[in-house]
Amino acid sequence: MNTYFPRGVCSRRIIFDVADDGTLHNVSFEGGCNGNLQGIGALVEGMEIEDAIERLSGIHCGFKGTSCPDQLAQALIQYQEEH
Repeated sequence: MNTYFPRGVCSRRIIFDVADDGTLHNVSFEGGCNGNLQGIGALVEGMEIEDAIERLSGIHCGFKGTSCPDQLAQALIQYQEEH
């Protein structure tokens, strides 16, 4: 289990697992828009990290320079750098 503390968004924590083959599993968010964030978790289930980063990076929420999906991408980038 990996934990990331997002910045600039409503969610307070992102939790995710990465399988040995580099695919995402069990993505969940604490705080934020519950239904939307459950949807994001379901959509990225089984997706390769690189694909998720490519699809989610740069998404903005309103006037914020980031979003929960973008913060998930940042979490995955940090995971790649550390592993």
